[in-house]
Amino acid sequence: QLQAFGGGLVQAGGFLRLSCAASERTFGNYGMGWFRQAPGKEREFVAAISASGISTYYVDSVKGRFTISRENAKRTVYLQMNNLKPEDTAVYYCAARPYSGSYFKSSYDYWGQGTLVTVSS
Repeated sequence: QLQAFGGGLVQAGGFLRLSCAASERTFGNYGMGWFRQAPGKEREFVAAISASGISTYYVDSVKGRFTISRENAKRTVYLQMNNLKPEDTAVYYCAARPYSGSYFKSSYDYWGQGTLVTVSS
């Protein structure tokens, strides 16, 4: 089970840190991803991290602004979002899949409930 939290309302240029807590004891065996879905749009990939934390992946639009990280001892993955833009407004979801991160949402087995991020201009 995954639970995402940390969303909220922020002005453009601001920052937020999302967290996703896992109940699974084998959390350290799972690659984790963050996806987002804006109103009327498809859910899209944002960032992913391998089980070890060594490898990370980002969609081009967030590179240099967002950072994904994890603490396996706390069974938690984070998404630090800096310099937020109105186009980052969406519901953000965390997801898990075995071992490696992936750009493809269909490859993830488990999903959290989502947390809303709203960026005002």
